[in-house]
Amino acid sequence: MAEVKPEDMVHHMPMDQLQGFEYCIDSNPSWGEGIALGFQHYILSLGTAVMIPTMLVPLMGGNDHDKAKVVQTLLFVTGIKTLLQTLFGTRLPTIMGGSYAYVVPVLSIIRDPSITQIADGHTRFLQTMRAVQGSLIVSSSIQIILGYSQLWAICSRFFSPLGMVPVIALVGLGLFERGFPVVGKCVEIGLPMLILFVALSQYLKHMNVRHVPVLERFSMLMCIALVWVYAHILTASGAYKHTALVTQINCRTDLANLISSSQWISIPYPLQWGAPTFSADHAFGMMAAVVVSLIETTGAFKAAARLASATPPPAYVLSRGIGWQGIGTLLDGLFGTGTGSTVSVENVGLLGSTRVGSRRVIQISAGFMIFFSMLGKFGALFASIPFTIFAAIYCVMFGIVAAVGLSFMQFTNMNSMRNLFIIGVSFFLGLSIPEYFSRYSTSSRQGPAHTKAGWFNDFINTIFSSPPTVALFVAVLLDNTLDVKDAARDRGMPWWARFRTFRGDSRNEEFYTLPFNLNRFFPPS
Repeated sequence: MAEVKPEDMVHHMPMDQLQGFEYCIDSNPSWGEGIALGFQHYILSLGTAVMIPTMLVPLMGGNDHDKAKVVQTLLFVTGIKTLLQTLFGTRLPTIMGGSYAYVVPVLSIIRDPSITQIADGHTRFLQTMRAVQGSLIVSSSIQIILGYSQLWAICSRFFSPLGMVPVIALVGLGLFERGFPVVGKCVEIGLPMLILFVALSQYLKHMNVRHVPVLERFSMLMCIALVWVYAHILTASGAYKHTALVTQINCRTDLANLISSSQWISIPYPLQWGAPTFSADHAFGMMAAVVVSLIETTGAFKAAARLASATPPPAYVLSRGIGWQGIGTLLDGLFGTGTGSTVSVENVGLLGSTRVGSRRVIQISAGFMIFFSMLGKFGALFASIPFTIFAAIYCVMFGIVAAVGLSFMQFTNMNSMRNLFIIGVSFFLGLSIPEYFSRYSTSSRQGPAHTKAGWFNDFINTIFSSPPTVALFVAVLLDNTLDVKDAARDRGMPWWARFRTFRGDSRNEEFYTLPFNLNRFFPPS
């Protein structure tokens, strides 16, 4: 065997922050570039903002007008929540959008016998929405209490870099069903979008215009515009006239009915659907979704910090962010968005794709959300982009977030069988258990938990349908009980320790200090 030369032995030291970002969390591009980047984040957030109401509103009994109004409301509240989180929460460049974790308890409310017996569709929609609002208002107290009491900060002290690897990775990987399975429903649009986006953003990213890497920064906008026009040409030419309904829904550009159903100017306001109604069963079921979104958000915050070239958020800052997430869920309940709050994973991935982790860009994006949600027709124009186009982008964005989770392994000893066991088991169960719950629900039209206690069913079915949540339970339990005595270095705790407190690292103050000198009144711990 040939002897290895010293110059051929490359050793990559673990790094607290990712390198190669021109704009990190507290540095800002020019206003022109920042506005364009903010608009790009706004466009990407439309996928989830449209998909959740499209899925739930018809089941509630709502019509196209109701769906358009819920989309506007969700975007409006997303803008407000994002501004609050970036100003007073973790201050990370994260968009606080709608969450799919709330679908299971919302479906349970939709199927409630007291609601299904209402004959008139619009009346049933209003009653369902009010019940969802009441449940969100009550259940938001969990995040508010855990966050502002610093209980979540105490819980997070049991998290090690090793335990966070599967949690953060499955924040991205757990959304695989919204990637290529959706692209496959309209391959002629989705596949060109995926190939074009990878080609422009990666292979041609070094092409500059006036020293600005335009293709790397704005390839998503360019690709969406090109493929959207291409999809419209296919639709106008009659390519889908005689295809199956599923194909038309995923391929055509004229079936959303959002533009015709939206008003020119409409400002969402609290209690616009009427006074919320409260039920203990509905609220308990919704609490499971709140717990799931809390765990998913924790993983997404840590991924966003890494992609913004910031230090990992200290326990105090993380807990503060969860408290503001609870305020966001409360706003969801007051305004009636039909879902709760979580970090938009796709927008976290876009930070890495563009290599721009600026907080200001996300705040500009929040401004676009609020502005276009009030100008209904203009916002609906962008919201009518076929979801297949977004699914193609998700294939890249979710993958980036998953890779960020894997990057935490550099701080652990991956030559340890203990660590390999913990990561392997938590990864496998984090994917396998939710897949079992999903397949069972699809075949039986009810979850594996189907006792007479509806709230218990919702709680179990929601918790175990979330890959990051299952991974966190398994990884943290094993990591804190299996051969812990001499495993601190293998777990990565010496590296992690200085980021657990706000004053543990001098860089924390630069990234996470509150604006307007508010730290005088709310001193960090």
